[in-house]
Amino acid sequence: MATPDERRLIAPGTAVGVTEEMIHTLVHAFYASVREDPELGPIFNGAVGDWDRHLDKLCDFWSSVTLMTGRFKGAPMAAHIRLPDIGEAHFARWLQLFRETAAEVCPPAAAGLFIGRAEVIGQSLQLGISGQPRRAAADAPCAE
Repeated sequence: MATPDERRLIAPGTAVGVTEEMIHTLVHAFYASVREDPELGPIFNGAVGDWDRHLDKLCDFWSSVTLMTGRFKGAPMAAHIRLPDIGEAHFARWLQLFRETAAEVCPPAAAGLFIGRAEVIGQSLQLGISGQPRRAAADAPCAE
């Protein structure tokens, strides 16, 4: 098993200059936009009970994805399946805002990495959700 230093050397984000500070900036700027968005805001604001905790978890997620830190401990599919009203248009809007924010706050190569990963993750979540029975949000709130 690779050590943390070895993982950092081979992590995709290392080659394009991704840092923890960059991840923090991107995540916080992006979700500030999401919370204000007329389409996405009501969904996210209704599902997320503790935004500080949720943003910390999302920073851990993107750190794990881009820098291979292994900090993220969670189940994104399970969290998204609990949201009964999300569909293809919501994922498209989420990706649009993510692309815009990444391009604004990251250097081009880092933005490209984040966007590429976000597109794959979004597609995976959409495919997973489309094949699962949905529960009402009131039955399974997202506390993060």
